[in-house]
Amino acid sequence: MPKPPPPPTSLYWKLQRQMARLHKFLFRATRGKLGGTFLGPPVLLLNHVGRKSGQARTNPVLYLDDTPRLVIVASKGGVDAHPAWFHNLMAMATTVVELPGGERRRVCPRLAEGDERAALWGRLVAMYEPYAAYATYTERQIPVVVLEPAPA
Repeated sequence: MPKPPPPPTSLYWKLQRQMARLHKFLFRATRGKLGGTFLGPPVLLLNHVGRKSGQARTNPVLYLDDTPRLVIVASKGGVDAHPAWFHNLMAMATTVVELPGGERRRVCPRLAEGDERAALWGRLVAMYEPYAAYATYTERQIPVVVLEPAPA
């Protein structure tokens, strides 16, 4: 039985996908020298697998280097929904991220909570002020995800 065609998507989401593809291409072609400069703060490429599709996906994401951990924010997904990549990531035990310079790290995601989240949120907002503004547009608490180094 043939698969039904995918549902039509809005122009906005088509543009988002095209920009993400361009971002990934520039990031990989220049080993992170370009691709993270659109917004200023550093960017990593987050690799994950779609929970429904099973397809490999990659998203450019702003990050905070909290050595040996990395910290990311699941910001734009909608007023009351987290982004799909966040759900995909949290369903995985480990994944790989690509950092500037071509470095790849295997990491384990976990949510920061309580005092840890508050401290990291303050540092993230200091690095990228639009996070604070975006938080006022949504009724959900924007997740702060800590990417711990995966055991060898």
